Amino acid sequence: MGRIIAIINQKGGSGKTTTTVNLGAYLAQLGRIVLLIDLDPQANSTIHLGLKSHEVRRSVYDVMMDEKLFSDVIQHTEINNLFIAPANINLSGVEIELAGMVGREMILKDAVEKITNMYDYTLIDSPPSLGLLTVNALTAAKEIIIPVQTEFFALEGMGKLFHTVEIVRKRLNRDLKIIGIIPTMFDGRTNLSREVMEKVREYFGEKVYKTIIRKNIKLAEASSHGKPILLYDPRSAGAEDYYNLSREVDSRV
Repeated sequence: MGRIIAIINQKGGSGKTTTTVNLGAYLAQLGRIVLLIDLDPQANSTIHLGLKSHEVRRSVYDVMMDEKLFSDVIQHTEINNLFIAPANINLSGVEIELAGMVGREMILKDAVEKITNMYDYTLIDSPPSLGLLTVNALTAAKEIIIPVQTEFFALEGMGKLFHTVEIVRKRLNRDLKIIGIIPTMFDGRTNLSREVMEKVREYFGEKVYKTIIRKNIKLAEASSHGKPILLYDPRSAGAEDYYNLSREVDSRV
């Protein structure tokens, strides 16, 4: 069975989508077969990989509503071995539509289990909230990576996130574990970034990856051009950082 990893943080701007897309791209470059599931109604991962969300006809929404299988919605990307189950605007209403359904926390898990053997990695980009979609991501996954922005208020809300993870572990998914914390948007020129980095290492200890994602304009440009950094600027600092992260994730089981 392949590894199923949810990339989560309920705070917007943490680098969650950037990490999901670029980690997936570099894992694919390492020869791993990777599926990215865009579970965020904003469809940022979908857009980051060059798809136009308003043109997506079959999406993760259809899987969540039990109208399609993942095999019906998965699309190729520009990178060999990297596939995406895209999102579109329909996903924004799915939590309300599923509100009264028995077992609604298990929907994604049941769908993913049918395809997980086809991929070395399934990466789930969850929304910046702790609602039903994120609970589905945590129930489907075996592992969690948390991007933490090295800026002011970075650790605010982490207690609530950890509490949610613990509830899901106790009630829905006993195999769930946090495998890594990835510091993002690090600017070594500022005292603030260095101080937050120290607090992150103090708070999370060995779970913090050695790799640090530096603040890099090329990462933002790549996103706006609908490309992973691997294709947009493979010699940039952002490319180097995500390459290093992919190797670290691949070696840390």
